[in-house]
Amino acid sequence: MQNKFLTMMGFAQKSGNLMSGENTLELYIPKKKISLVIIAEDASENTKSRFVQLSTRFQVPYIIWGSRESLSHAIGKYNRAVYGISNKKFSRELRKIYEEMTNSPD
Repeated sequence: MQNKFLTMMGFAQKSGNLMSGENTLELYIPKKKISLVIIAEDASENTKSRFVQLSTRFQVPYIIWGSRESLSHAIGKYNRAVYGISNKKFSRELRKIYEEMTNSPD
């Protein structure tokens, strides 16, 4: 299931529907260009709280999941902690996969 999530992120990157990096997301979340925020579990507490607050304030769903390394590798970039999905269909699919991962009895 984790591979499915990471593969979907890779597809989003290749199709131009994924943005990454703190500065980029701080610009696009308030403009309502992001439909899902993904925060790496090993991001700093400051980064996590800043993006949870920003997402909540602008009513953008967010997920805290995965490591910087695995998420960055999935999109072919280095050391990113925060990701934004701009396409609603990709967002729905990633949320669905995330729900399946977190609700599975494994």
